[in-house]
Amino acid sequence: MDELESRMFEANKRSLETLKHMREMEVERATLQHTIMDLKEKAAVYIPAKDDAIDLKMADYINNYPDREQLKVMFLRESEGTYQFGSKRVHIKVENNKILIRTGGGYLGIDEFVD
Repeated sequence: MDELESRMFEANKRSLETLKHMREMEVERATLQHTIMDLKEKAAVYIPAKDDAIDLKMADYINNYPDREQLKVMFLRESEGTYQFGSKRVHIKVENNKILIRTGGGYLGIDEFVD
């Protein structure tokens, strides 16, 4: 019985340590994401992923936005076609050389979405 209790104790201890580590990593991830958002707000240029046609188009749009100060919330690329916009995750596609953002049951042009 003592051996079983000892094994349970060690398993619980490892579980608690793992949980603590996961919480620390989540705090670190949130801090890094906040830092990235702050840097992107201050950055003069959006640098796209070279092999992503959507991101190249997004970079062109953002870097040529007439009043960049009005673009308060920046897009943060998560994967091809998926971006974080503020606290929202948005899905983006390019069709007929226009950036479209999925909203509900359809798509909005990026200008409409940003306004």
